[in-house]
Amino acid sequence: MPQTDKTAMNTIERRHDIVQNTLNEGRVLVPELVEKYGVSAVTIRGDLNQLHKKGLVVRTRGGAVANNRITEELSVQEKHSEHLEIKRKLANAAVAEIRERESIILDSGTTTAEIARQLHGFRRLVVMTNGLNVAQNLVGAEGVELLTTGGTLRKKSLSFYGRQAEDALQRYHFEKVILGVDGFDFHAGITTHFEYEAILNRLMCSVAREVIAVTDSSKFNRSGVHRICGFEGLHTLITDDGIPDSFARALEEEGVRLVIAN
Repeated sequence: MPQTDKTAMNTIERRHDIVQNTLNEGRVLVPELVEKYGVSAVTIRGDLNQLHKKGLVVRTRGGAVANNRITEELSVQEKHSEHLEIKRKLANAAVAEIRERESIILDSGTTTAEIARQLHGFRRLVVMTNGLNVAQNLVGAEGVELLTTGGTLRKKSLSFYGRQAEDALQRYHFEKVILGVDGFDFHAGITTHFEYEAILNRLMCSVAREVIAVTDSSKFNRSGVHRICGFEGLHTLITDDGIPDSFARALEEEGVRLVIAN
């Protein structure tokens, strides 16, 4: 890359590139990054410190290494056991947002799987999902018309993705989409670790009238590499009372409705 292109890269682009390099190489060093991007060592150290705070890399002497928590993304079984009681409370709050006769999308994930468990009392509901575990939890729900996106199954997360899933979504319009969240960052917004999941999630948002995100407060100030949407793309956020005040204020300023699950 020519030197002029390096210096033209903005901070967000440079930091995104640093994360990708760290994931690919396992480790990056300050002098190498200075040379690569044509900026000062002070700037690079600032980048690494900020990325460390967000949990995207682990700061080391002279550089950074990949964060194993991100590199080795949690399997659906591991995710299910994390913050389980909170997820059940979040699911209960999300179900309260759903009305009879609505058509909704449930994103894949362990929190949305908990939501699916609580939909058995509905008499008439249309639910589309790209989550195999979500669909399994709705098999016995007699009042729910269950649609699945199909596509390629990502076994680690039990989620479908790809062109077939995207084509299926584009044939419908829904009242609501309920998204699980891998990370929620001030600058990046809602993010995930898997590129094709982000593509499908963005499409879900485009075919739904209302976008509802559901997350426990551990996901704030965390960020995956792939962006789904910013604050401005949300209508409602459901979370627990551990949400940082700064996020609550920012959501209010953007006109996002905040629901605290009890």
